[in-house]
Amino acid sequence: MSDWRTIPEMVLRAADRFGDAEAVVDGPQRLSFVELVERIRQASGAFNGFGIGKGDRVALWAPNSVEWIVAAFGIMTAGGVLVPVNTRFKTDEAADVVARSGAKAVLVQQGFFGQEFAIPGVPSIDLRSDFLSSGAPFVAAVDGDDVSDVIYTSGTTGRPKGAMMCHRQTLRMYEEWATLADLRRGDRYLMINPYFHTFGLKAGLIASFLRGATMLPVAVFDIDAVVDLVERERITMLPGPPTLYHSLLTVADKSKLATLRAGVTGAADIPVELIRRIRDELPFQSLMTGYGLTEAGNVTLSRPGDTPDDVATTAGVPCQDVDVRIAEDGEVLVRGYSVMRGYLDDPAATAEAIDPDGWLHTGDLGEFTASGRLKIVGRKKDMFIVGGFNAYPAEIEGVLMQHPAVAQVAVIGVPDERMGQVGKAFVVCHHPLGADELIGWSRELMAGYKVPRYVRFVDALPTNATGKVMKNQLV
Repeated sequence: MSDWRTIPEMVLRAADRFGDAEAVVDGPQRLSFVELVERIRQASGAFNGFGIGKGDRVALWAPNSVEWIVAAFGIMTAGGVLVPVNTRFKTDEAADVVARSGAKAVLVQQGFFGQEFAIPGVPSIDLRSDFLSSGAPFVAAVDGDDVSDVIYTSGTTGRPKGAMMCHRQTLRMYEEWATLADLRRGDRYLMINPYFHTFGLKAGLIASFLRGATMLPVAVFDIDAVVDLVERERITMLPGPPTLYHSLLTVADKSKLATLRAGVTGAADIPVELIRRIRDELPFQSLMTGYGLTEAGNVTLSRPGDTPDDVATTAGVPCQDVDVRIAEDGEVLVRGYSVMRGYLDDPAATAEAIDPDGWLHTGDLGEFTASGRLKIVGRKKDMFIVGGFNAYPAEIEGVLMQHPAVAQVAVIGVPDERMGQVGKAFVVCHHPLGADELIGWSRELMAGYKVPRYVRFVDALPTNATGKVMKNQLV
């Protein structure tokens, strides 16, 4: 149904629509839609009792789990605004996002990835405590045009900005996504994509509630564990970055994957040969790809019947009522109902991103093929994508410059068969430094996907007349 006004309305009605059908499987926990919705209502009451009201923001920094689902939709049902935080972030990175979001509380899973989280002045609630079940059922009055979530995405300055999205636009967008991805009632959806990401939260959880699919959260990707889950739980739906499909192709006993029917990939360049091998060697009947971004959700999606070449080399055609055009300099511009309301508390960045005519400037370079499909050909602002995660050279360079031996640094993305792209740092040093030493040092300060895979020491970086580094000369 596409006439839901708000995410809580749609989610709570899932109890009536899907009843005792299995809603979520998380280890030993198995909940029906009736049971899951009751937990969400109780969590909403707990947030209400805590003082979370309409428009209040609550951060959620934890891996995929049934508790994440209950907390996220409990926040929205209480009238709050969900602020998911990247689980790959180090404590300081997470604290920056939580503080700037103005969150009234942060829910955490202490000890995940060996991290403990606390920020002065912001109450922390452990997801595994009894907090979520401590409230009386409560449902706040929410409007379709109210902000439902603020997802932080890094800009070229390396300072993450919070994209504000609303209930109604999200529901409309992922109704279309669910249809084109062939997500069906009763599907069993293995959720590798992290919930803090639009792909995991919206193409994952919200699409599953829309359709009545069983949600199976995966906290940490491990190919052997995934194969075991696919076989044991008879998984039918398995979206993920190209790295996931590379891993599936290495599975010795592919009979364990026999139940897989639908896949969705994207977020990186995909070799045509990979798509052909997926179709030839894996049981998927459909494989969708697309192009989107946090600030506008889905922009383009492939269509059923697209050829392997189409899926591998293009991002499909524009979504319904989403306008896409290519600017004179090749930048992809997007306009329509799906574009964010703006960046939270950052009118200058919002004005820079969305022009007076309503066009969102994506920073990606693209072109349309003769058949009307969008092809992404580069990134205007240097960003590269590591296994589905956006990596921003300016942010990485800023961290590497903190090392006392580093005088200058430039980071670029280089092709990687498994991850799509990885970082390579070109470093000018004050005094001798080893590559392994620098990589190890940076791992303590940055999320793993941001850490350069390669380091090359050079005497000088190539610059133009104005002193700007000419990255196209770095190899």
